[in-house]
Amino acid sequence: MLRDWLFARHLEDDEALLCVVHKHWLIGFKFLFWPVLIFVVLIGLLAVAFSLPVFYVVVALGMFTVVWGVRNFLDYYLDAWLLTDSGIIDVAWHGWFHRTSSRVLYSDIQGVSYEIDGVWGTLLRFGKVSVEKISTGNEIALEYVPYPRTVEARILQEMEEYMHRKNLKDAGAVQEILSDVIARELHLKDLAARRAPRKN
Repeated sequence: MLRDWLFARHLEDDEALLCVVHKHWLIGFKFLFWPVLIFVVLIGLLAVAFSLPVFYVVVALGMFTVVWGVRNFLDYYLDAWLLTDSGIIDVAWHGWFHRTSSRVLYSDIQGVSYEIDGVWGTLLRFGKVSVEKISTGNEIALEYVPYPRTVEARILQEMEEYMHRKNLKDAGAVQEILSDVIARELHLKDLAARRAPRKN
């Protein structure tokens, strides 16, 4: 799947990608509006005034417009949050050769909140989702998220499942340590009993 291929480089080897949170599709439309409009105008110009010089100009400008449109689409699509089974990865794409990502483990999250602001946000149901880290108090946020309340609920659900898995794993490790200690103590007690002098 294309989504998994685009975001796989941000995941650890044993990490599963559960959900990708993008900005609202209208933001993507805004990013693509001008490249698509210019491309349509170029095609119209070619149809109305076809000649070899016009053809060359339209092809050159068309290629530039396609590259511009792909860049704008990637700028929209690759700015996302990746919800994994262990945390949130905030991915930002700043251009062909500049990407950043930051990771927040579910165990490091102090709080999750969302905010819907303005008439358009209320009507189109998009807003800002924020996650606050325990250790630093810093906050990562993604704006223009569709259905921010649903995203907040999903993050809280994944946090709960992660903490449950972690507690089970920790309890299993403690149980294994205790069983090793008890086995060693029983073995030492048995050795001491064998070495003790017998009374006649």
